[in-house]
Parts: sequence; C-alpha cells; structure tokens
Amino acid sequence: MNQIERALQCTTDTKACLMGRGVVADTAKVFVELFPGQKALVVADLNTWTVAGVAVQQSLDAAGVVSEPAYVFDDPELYAEWKFVEQLQARMSQTDAIAVAVGAGVVNDLVKYVSHVLGRRYICVGTACSMDGFTAFGASITKDGNKQTFSCPAPLGFVMDPLIAAEAPKELAASGYADLIAKIPAGADWMLADAVDSEKIHPLAFDLVQGGLKNALSNPAAVHAGDVENTEKLAEGLLLSGFAMQAMSSSRPASGLEHQFSHFWDMEALSYPDGKHVSHGFKVGIGTLISTLALEFLLTKDVAAVDTDAVVAAWKTWDEMAAEIHRLCANLPGHLSRCLVEAKGKYVDAEGLRRQVELLKAAWPSLSERIRQQILPFEQVYENLKAVGAPYEPEMICVSREHLKETVDVIPFMRARVSCIDILYRLGYLEEFKTSLFSKGARWEVAE
Repeated sequence: MNQIERALQCTTDTKACLMGRGVVADTAKVFVELFPGQKALVVADLNTWTVAGVAVQQSLDAAGVVSEPAYVFDDPELYAEWKFVEQLQARMSQTDAIAVAVGAGVVNDLVKYVSHVLGRRYICVGTACSMDGFTAFGASITKDGNKQTFSCPAPLGFVMDPLIAAEAPKELAASGYADLIAKIPAGADWMLADAVDSEKIHPLAFDLVQGGLKNALSNPAAVHAGDVENTEKLAEGLLLSGFAMQAMSSSRPASGLEHQFSHFWDMEALSYPDGKHVSHGFKVGIGTLISTLALEFLLTKDVAAVDTDAVVAAWKTWDEMAAEIHRLCANLPGHLSRCLVEAKGKYVDAEGLRRQVELLKAAWPSLSERIRQQILPFEQVYENLKAVGAPYEPEMICVSREHLKETVDVIPFMRARVSCIDILYRLGYLEEFKTSLFSKGARWEVAE
C-alpha cells in the first residue's frame, strides 16, 4: 500500500485519487464512480481550460457523461475574491450539475466553496503544484478586504497529471515548493505544542506530512527546470499534506509559525507594484526562513535550566497583554480584533504557564535533539528557495525590513496555535531573538 492509498483510508472528504502520467484522460472514471448518473459542469480559467480542461471535457463526453457547457473564467485578474464567488454561484445555481474544478489554486477554492454552499460535492483536476490546499478542507477567499478561510469539504475526488504540472509556469511550482518546505519547521512547532500539552501530535497525520518530506524537497533545481519525476514528488508531498489536514480536520499538520506571516500579509492584501497578489507559497516561504531562525535560536538556549519562578513572575496578566496588543496594532486596525481573539485563545494564567514551562523543561533534553533532526539549516532553506525560483529575501515580496520587523512584533498574537514564537515569548527570549534579526550587523538590519 502506497502513502496515497494509506491516506485515503483516513481522509474525511476525499475518497478517490488518481495521480500519474496521462490520468486526466481517466477523469470520467472518477466522476462516474463518485457521481453515477449525475451531470457534470467543468469549471476552469483560460489557462487551465487549455492545458487540461479540454481533455477533461473530452473524457466526460467519451464516457457518455451528460455535461453542462463549461464555465470558463475569462478575467485575467482572477483571484480567490468574493466577486468571483458570486459569479460562479450565479451560474451553478442554474443547474444541479456536479462541478469539476480544473485548477489547483484559485479555481479549486472557488468551486470548493460554492459547491459547499449549494450542498454538493465536487472533483478537482489539479494543473499545478502551487500549494497544498487542493486536497485540504476549507477555502481561502478574500471577502470585504480580508482573506478568510471558509469551512467546506475538500474534493470528493482528485486527479493530477505530473506531466501537466511540470509544464505549468515556474512560479507556480516555486510557490508550491515554498509551501511544502514550510512543513519542516511546522513539524517542529507541533513538537513544541505537544510538549506543553497544547496540541497533541496525531501520529498518522504527522507521518503523512513528514514521512517523505525531505525526499520531496531534495532537488529544488530540478523542480524549477520542470523535471517530471521531481514535480511528481512535490505534488505527492502537497497532496499528502492536504490529506493529513483532512484526517485531523485541522491545518495543524501542515501549518505553524511560518503560516502566521502569510496570514498577517493576507490581511494587508500584499501585492507587487503591478497590483498582482503575492502568492500564498511565496509569503509562507519568507515566513519559513524566520521560523527556521526562531527554532535555531531556541536551540541555543538551555531550556532545561530555565528559572520557572522568574518566568512566571514576569508573565503578563491578560489585561497587560491586551494593552500590549493595542499598542502594537495601533496602526493596524484590521489586525487588532483578530489578535485580541487569537491571543486570548492561547493565553494561560500564571499557574498554566508554570505547568507549561515545567513540561517543556522535562522534555527538553530529548525534544531538542528531535527538533535538531527535524529542521533544515537556515542556509539550506535559503539556498533551496533560491534554487527553485522562490523569493528568499523579504524585499522580493515587497516587504521592507522595517515592515518585517513590525510583522514579527505582532506575529505572537496572530493565531491561537502555539508555535516556536510562543515559546520564545513565554520564556522571555523574544526581544533577544528580534535583536538577532534586526540589530546592527544582523541578517535583516533595521536602521534605528
């Protein structure tokens, strides 16, 4: 039994998966197996229609599946934004057909959400290795200027041909690679959360993500060059990440501190000068660099010898922490309400902190070694991102060093999920860590 077959035994949403060369021609087999006797509606954009949509439609037609005329988004600025939800919902409301989303990113999220609203399931035919969301529950869509994750099931069936994915624009594979390398520090974050009894590790979900992860990441230059074998490895890694999230009904197996940077910048609609949005993977990639540095910094500390009484004595009350959040978000009104809710969700009182610190100290001798084995060195992550064609400096995604520092200041409060930065904050190391990033002579020096 391979990893995909193993994963399908524990997924909550996806029940059929075809991955291999030429499998797009077999899309109809998956459709008929999952939706016997039902009509189909292929949904694509101009690019995905050309590279796979036509073949998908031909497969359905050849199998005798009754289909509505394909719905092809023709807006060159197509984005996972609410106006496109409304457009697709208006079309899908006119029929009871089952959607076949042709596209792994925006098209998939739009179809995923609208299908759920209309009480239907759907199939996704992935065309690029751009992110891990194609087999994950939830759809990331911008509404009222705020990037939000809407709860909705992952596709019932998934199809991907690595030959097609390898021919996709290089920046898509680079984005997917950056999203996949993020799982390395995310795994270490989960180890820390488990150690302080915040979120216990789900062994199967952890293994689905981490089992073949370093092998999938081993040749970024080949991914950049469009090598089919390495693109298939990347695709499988992303696919398994989505399946692991299904198994837990949570993004915890694939998301840690690095994703909090993406969430922060999502809320700012981070864009390039031409107005094009920075991809999820590219934002996460820069977050991964910082997350890796945070873990490396933590490993320099003798956590087992921490003075628990001193840490507890320095701990803020909730009112004091809320005041700190108000100060840090004074010029970030959109972030303030989120940070107050998320930080409250993981806040512990003095006795709760004492328990967490004691648990961490007891675990540290073995835990620190596991984290060392888990993570990749910062310079390797940096060089891998460069080799795959992903951004490796914050300025490459239009984040100045000053703004990066502002982001790091707020990140501990961006999500209720415990990560490395929470451990630094709780132990009183956060200011020292920020100094190591932004002081004179540091990697991202910020002039005073």
